[in-house]
Amino acid sequence: MKTYSPKPEHIERRWYVVDASDQVLGRIASEVAALLRGKHKPIFAPHMDTGDHVIVINADKVVVTGGKEFKKVAYRHSGYPGGITGVRYDKLLADRPVFAVEKAIRGMLPKNRLGRTMINKLHVVAGPEHRHAAQKPVPYTFGQPPVWEGLPTPAPRPLKTRHLVEEEAVEKPASKPKTKPETAKPAAKKSPAKKSTATAPKKSTAEKSTAKKKTAAQKTTTKKTKAKAEPEAKAETTESTEE
Repeated sequence: MKTYSPKPEHIERRWYVVDASDQVLGRIASEVAALLRGKHKPIFAPHMDTGDHVIVINADKVVVTGGKEFKKVAYRHSGYPGGITGVRYDKLLADRPVFAVEKAIRGMLPKNRLGRTMINKLHVVAGPEHRHAAQKPVPYTFGQPPVWEGLPTPAPRPLKTRHLVEEEAVEKPASKPKTKPETAKPAAKKSPAKKSTATAPKKSTAEKSTAKKKTAAQKTTTKKTKAKAEPEAKAETTESTEE
């Protein structure tokens, strides 16, 4: 089984309205943060923003329990030495209820660029009216996360029967095989005949010795024939003088 990873075309953004009147600040923050992250969807992935848009109304009626409105302090530092300031929550909820709700929800989102994009889908209003009626938001009830059907089902493709396939094959004419035009090949250049530089094989020592013997024998035979021919020539000369 392959691991599923959500794609942008699979993400569907919905709009929800959360009524914060007489609700605890921590509970509102936890459930709204889950909607912004998309943890109520089966395609949730921690590295992607799969959440929905959330509108929080009646932020001025938020409640803080356990006497924390007199104990809890919202700190802020300017960045300079001694630039820390603190505001107690009873005064913060009375003067800036929208900031108090946004601060609580922001603290439950990832502290990176992903969390900064998620907080942009949050819209907090101090009163009961908001300006996002065109998006047709759905009221959200605490403790009941919305049901999400899952991936969008693609439209079924029409199945081709056997006779339709045969009809298509008959209608389409048989395509002729494409033949490439024959091009005259350029005549190959004849390379000039190279002179043979092959050398005669060298004779071995045995062949050399036999050749020397043959030449010596020929010389001796020629000497003998010359010696025989000389007395005969002398005899002929003497006979010719006597006559």
